[in-house]
Amino acid sequence: MTYLKILSLLLFYLMFTSNLAAQSNIKTIRLEKGEILDILLLTTKTDTEKAFENYKKTAFPIAFKKTYQPLTSFKIVETAQGNIQPSSFIFSKWSNLKNREEFIEKIEDAVPDFHLQRRNIWALFNLTYYEMANDISFNIDKDKYNVVTAYWKKEDRSFKNFMTLWLQKLTLTGGTTILQLTNGKSAMGYYYNPDIVLITHWNSKKDFEAFRKENLKMNHKGVLHVNQFILN
Repeated sequence: MTYLKILSLLLFYLMFTSNLAAQSNIKTIRLEKGEILDILLLTTKTDTEKAFENYKKTAFPIAFKKTYQPLTSFKIVETAQGNIQPSSFIFSKWSNLKNREEFIEKIEDAVPDFHLQRRNIWALFNLTYYEMANDISFNIDKDKYNVVTAYWKKEDRSFKNFMTLWLQKLTLTGGTTILQLTNGKSAMGYYYNPDIVLITHWNSKKDFEAFRKENLKMNHKGVLHVNQFILN
């Protein structure tokens, strides 16, 4: 084999592996109309590996029968705003609202200590779920600076004006909205139901900090509460 052929093969291999690595950092999520998207905010207690293994053996088979499907997860590296500090941000889905809600309503019939198991494993377990009005698909690129922001509103008109300006400032600082969610539901015992959740990204932390500086100057009259998390 000639030197040029060897060099060409090497370059092709490097390009191929580089492309695979880049693709592995992009998480794609697709949902069809009527499917349910779960968002979980979790903080796991220490020394709970055995307890989690038991949880998987008892709860997961029933969830899978009800069409539960894990999608992807991210580490939360920073709480930028708010009063909780989860360590994980997790996406999963169910085929429809009936299956999602029947699972939480009836799980104790099969696993009586289901909620106790969760309390023993997780110091924080917040759940919001959304029924898809249309087919959707979105990408989260781990090479970007990804931010999740959840807002609770105090008053409709002021909050609407606040969000309009918020989105304008996001665009002006180079940010992109990946996903915007409203009309969520949350189960008793895991209640976490913001009026709006936005997943956004910037090319760098510097760009996000420019946005955050402007955001904090804004009139928050219509905002009741906010949580904001940096994902990795």
